[in-house]
Amino acid sequence: MSARSTPPSLLACLLAAVALAGCGGGAASSGGGRTVTHAGPLVASATADPVPSSKGIPREVADPQEAQSFPAPSSVRHAAAAAPVRAGEEAVAAGAPSDAEVRSELKQMQAAERAARSTQQRQLTPVAGGRSISGSGALAIPTGVPEVVQKVIAGANEIADFPYVFGGGHGSFVDNAYDCSGSVSYALAAGGLLAAPEASGELESWGAAGPGRYITVYANAGHAYMYVDGILYDTAGRSGVYASRWQVGAVDNSGFVARHWPGL
Repeated sequence: MSARSTPPSLLACLLAAVALAGCGGGAASSGGGRTVTHAGPLVASATADPVPSSKGIPREVADPQEAQSFPAPSSVRHAAAAAPVRAGEEAVAAGAPSDAEVRSELKQMQAAERAARSTQQRQLTPVAGGRSISGSGALAIPTGVPEVVQKVIAGANEIADFPYVFGGGHGSFVDNAYDCSGSVSYALAAGGLLAAPEASGELESWGAAGPGRYITVYANAGHAYMYVDGILYDTAGRSGVYASRWQVGAVDNSGFVARHWPGL
């Protein structure tokens, strides 16, 4: 059939299929030579545009660490998450200091915070089969950090044990499975640090260059993860389909761009 005789409806479908080829393009996403269909409904987002062509950022490629993230089988049925901002607001620890209070006490708190993070790392124990923390899978929310950091941790806790599906969390923040960058995007949005889901390639330019004091995002074209208050949040290295994204220890950051939010 020639291009001249191609029906307009068929041509539109072909163009739509090409547009959905990248990570986060819609409910059905391709990764590692296979197609995964989200187990539950997706909620449309008017602001979600994970790979806008006008920004000149390359589309996210297939996650090279997908196999380590225990991709969910098609039979998995998981309830959708709450909106990230609400998740962060509802779970923040009581009596959180304001950002101004934290800044004024910054010098006095640094030594104590370093010691607390070191102690917390020593107390975390992994689940067999990977690095996921044991217990409920949620990270305790510290009180001696800025409120925005508490909200990011609370948001990350909200989906810590959700299944992994390539492209999950990109069509909308509200989803029932999240891939690597979808997970990071959800947590950052809970702290008000991101307005729409971003693919790994986009997170390479999120915030400012270099590691942060509280939050550091590591990203490349195919994978993304972060450290929040010194604790690793990653889909790769988990201990099972429903194991926590919070993990014990650290990973090799070679080949990744380090980004942080100014002041954090």
